[in-house]
Amino acid sequence: MITFIKHALSASAEADIEIAGWIRSRRDAKDFSFLEVNDGSCLRNLQVIVDQEVPGYEQALHATTGSSVRVTGRLLASPAAGQKWELRAAHVEIVGGADATYPLQKKGHSVEFLRTIAHLRPRSNLFGAVFRLRSRLAYAVHQFFQERDFVYVQTPIITASDCEGAGELFRVTTLRPGGDKADEPDFFGKATYLTVSGQLEAETFACALSKVYTFGPTFRAENSNTSRHAAEFWMIEPEMAFCDLQGDMDLAEEFVKAMVRHALEHCADELGLFTKFVDKGLIERLSLVAERPFQRLAYADAVAILNASGRSFEYPVTDGQSLQSEHERFLTEEHFRVPVTVFDYPMQAKPFYMRVNDDGRTVAAMDVLVPGIGEIIGGSQREERLSVLQDNMRSHGVSEEDYWWYLDLRRFGTVPHAGFGLGFERLLMFLTGVSNIRDVIPFARTPGNAEF
Repeated sequence: MITFIKHALSASAEADIEIAGWIRSRRDAKDFSFLEVNDGSCLRNLQVIVDQEVPGYEQALHATTGSSVRVTGRLLASPAAGQKWELRAAHVEIVGGADATYPLQKKGHSVEFLRTIAHLRPRSNLFGAVFRLRSRLAYAVHQFFQERDFVYVQTPIITASDCEGAGELFRVTTLRPGGDKADEPDFFGKATYLTVSGQLEAETFACALSKVYTFGPTFRAENSNTSRHAAEFWMIEPEMAFCDLQGDMDLAEEFVKAMVRHALEHCADELGLFTKFVDKGLIERLSLVAERPFQRLAYADAVAILNASGRSFEYPVTDGQSLQSEHERFLTEEHFRVPVTVFDYPMQAKPFYMRVNDDGRTVAAMDVLVPGIGEIIGGSQREERLSVLQDNMRSHGVSEEDYWWYLDLRRFGTVPHAGFGLGFERLLMFLTGVSNIRDVIPFARTPGNAEF
């Protein structure tokens, strides 16, 4: 059986093993060839020593960077500095060669260049680390909710609902250009779109199973080419019945801390790489989030702090409007120097489903802000009162007829309930220090780009 290099490097005794992977580099000495092999299981390479008596030596002598290789041999303690083990080859087979055009030669490459070869960039140290951490954190997400008795619900990717009300939707249709005629009905008999959120559907299950969560792809046709926006991304959306805004904030803060602690505990090598080459303050910032309590304050107090700061922001602070990223980062990085949860936002700045507070001007909404990113979670207590929800829908121009099923939840055994949404890629940017969302998702979908 083939041994992962990760396991070989953590071995406790010499052993005969077989490995397979890709050659990162090769150097030759008299009667020997040294191969640096990596199979993607960890950051470090395994040095393979091939002498001229080994079957396959001639193949190894001409193997180039990027070639795939299978090696059997003896794992031995290494006399070389910086490595515990090396593999003394008994047999070498070059499985697949790579010619001189292989683009990942042993030199520095910019992330912009690596985006153009997204099919090969996971073989680089940086992106191998990013996507190993992404995998580990996906596991941690499910572990967090399953341990708290949340039910995993798969909400539809194709929907007729626009949860956010922004109208930035991708239409799903079988109609030809110029179609939409009465005698040519669409596939589903109505206009349908790729989902922007699974929240509304998750609410229906929370009102039956009490605690649920979704974790799946979402899509927004927002024509924005910033480093924080993508047309396709993954969302984590828990929903809880019999829960208010306080409980929602408690869970959101607990979740962020749990994800940070999981990364610190299980992804030390990857975080070390990111700290060295991406963001030198990363581990210090993550440790701060893991260890310190979050600061909570109302939106009105946040605006007052920003206005009193004397800071000249690119986007002026406007009472009644959503906070900008620069405002959020000022609060977390300079004023409080800890993560911040802002709650009770102005009603006009938020969607129709958020619960109206007793003042009639604000809603029971919250955003969790973290250093280096700004908003990482947005959530709210949902409006459970039928008449108030109907008023909200009318003021937002939302059709009651289209959302009859959503209103039914308020007609038949309504309960207070709350939830939040977290963009998985935004979480990964925070945990890695990587500044562009295109570099934490395997194949980025952005305006003008749907390559691979």
